[in-house]
Amino acid sequence: MIFLREALLLGTDTLAAIASRRVIIFGVGGVGSWCAESLVRSGIHYLTIVDSDVVCASNINRQLVATTKTIGQPKVEVLRERLLDINPAAHITALQAIYNADTSPSFQLDTYDYIIDAIDSLKDKAHLILTATGTPATLFSSMGAALKMNPEKIRVAEFWKVKGCPLAAALRRKFKHEKTFPSKKFKAVYSEELLQNKGPQTEQRVNGTICHATAIFGFTLAGLVMQDIVEKAKRERAKENPEDEA
Repeated sequence: MIFLREALLLGTDTLAAIASRRVIIFGVGGVGSWCAESLVRSGIHYLTIVDSDVVCASNINRQLVATTKTIGQPKVEVLRERLLDINPAAHITALQAIYNADTSPSFQLDTYDYIIDAIDSLKDKAHLILTATGTPATLFSSMGAALKMNPEKIRVAEFWKVKGCPLAAALRRKFKHEKTFPSKKFKAVYSEELLQNKGPQTEQRVNGTICHATAIFGFTLAGLVMQDIVEKAKRERAKENPEDEA
């Protein structure tokens, strides 16, 4: 009954395809947490969530897992509990860990169908992109979601065609400088909007963020996964039953 409305939209065969796919999300903050929620509500059964941080008060304005009651708790554990409340039959693996060059092999990226990059660190993000695009998995990546406000300016493009995003530009410069490039094309969620911080800065310089912008980034990443599964399932049915599809 959980997925009755989705079955009406997509059909039971496609729901079975969605349930069989394995997804891993790196970073479950303002972008990744909403992506995870959408994926599980859309029928993903096998989901791994990776994040080393605990919830803090400054997360509450934009992160799904952050409330006044969850401060100090590991983000992945809070999110896992919530996701299992949505679908107790789901297989949610919560890893309180950081992705970097040293830990990369432990995640066995080639065992996943989809890899979601919602990492903030430029160095680690670049390494994940290079590693993920070398696997059979499909990668979707979030560019910078901070200093964004206008939902109409949030877009999807192939990474090398992203415009107006400082994070994407920094990644491209890094790849070119190091002469290491992604093995295949991948889509990125981004916005050309770039606002300025107006409030007082903290000791650790950070950029302002707002919930609806980061959530739209996360939901868009989840939507890209769903759309890709649906399109691939349709192609598979066409191969098996060419007369029916015609």
